[in-house]
Amino acid sequence: MSASFASALGAARDAAAAQHYPEGALYVVATPIGNLADITLRALHVLQLADTVACEDTRHTQALLRAYGIDKSTAQLLAVHQHNEAEAAQAVVQRLQQGQRVAYVSDAGTPGVSDPGARLVAAVHAAGLRALPLPGASSITTALSAAGAVAHSAEHGGFVFAGFLPVKNAERASVIAQQLAAEPRCVVLLEAPHRIGELAQALAVLGTRPVTLARELTKQFEEITTQPAQALTAWLDGSPQRSRGEFVVLLHPVPVAGNDGESLRVLRLLLAELPLKSAVRLAADITGASRNVLYDTALAWKRDGANGTDADSDAAD
Repeated sequence: MSASFASALGAARDAAAAQHYPEGALYVVATPIGNLADITLRALHVLQLADTVACEDTRHTQALLRAYGIDKSTAQLLAVHQHNEAEAAQAVVQRLQQGQRVAYVSDAGTPGVSDPGARLVAAVHAAGLRALPLPGASSITTALSAAGAVAHSAEHGGFVFAGFLPVKNAERASVIAQQLAAEPRCVVLLEAPHRIGELAQALAVLGTRPVTLARELTKQFEEITTQPAQALTAWLDGSPQRSRGEFVVLLHPVPVAGNDGESLRVLRLLLAELPLKSAVRLAADITGASRNVLYDTALAWKRDGANGTDADSDAAD
């Protein structure tokens, strides 16, 4: 048993053993995204209790279990990944029908969000069996919690999870221009280290819209920075270290001009008669609202077609 987690396994038994863990059920278990200490006591108990551990990569999961001092034989590990999930799900269903407790883990984080797991859970439900969630680490919520990027306004509240964008440059650029640029809410993206430079270049079209890059979350070289979209490439080029590790990328919400709506009303009226640059300048002078915020709002309206004007695209002074 790993000395550093010996007491944790004991604590897991003390805290969770008295709860009910039905047989013939799938346990969807979140695992750490980097720091091994980010495991819940209930997850440790269920991983010990499980008759089978289904997982993305059996070698990775075996190493994870051994780090916690949990011993599972090779026969107790079942590979369920994106390339075999539909077929492997039936093997899991068969084990559940035999009365086994099956825990499912992805390589890191919460299964079924970006990682495999959704098809497996759907197959379990279709067979009339139970899938029980054990919440825990997620790179998405981890990045959101430290970025301050989620608005709580009625207009731009919440966030949208877009995951990985297309690999091909033209397809990626099309998604950014036609979908993400027009999305006023926070947008959450994921990206691999070997493609983060290409993504940064593609996001430059968003101009001054703030973007948070979060890499190596919970690990020794964790780094979280917020930059204007047009400055991402320069920031990445500032150090070779900055392009290493898995990334969560957050596009901040499109700023709103004011809470009372007056500056928005004035801006709309002026945009109907004037080029964008002039309308923004006058609206800021009249209402006292931030010129930069008004400009970003006007650009968002233009992308959405919400204003119906042929606005000038020059930057506000």
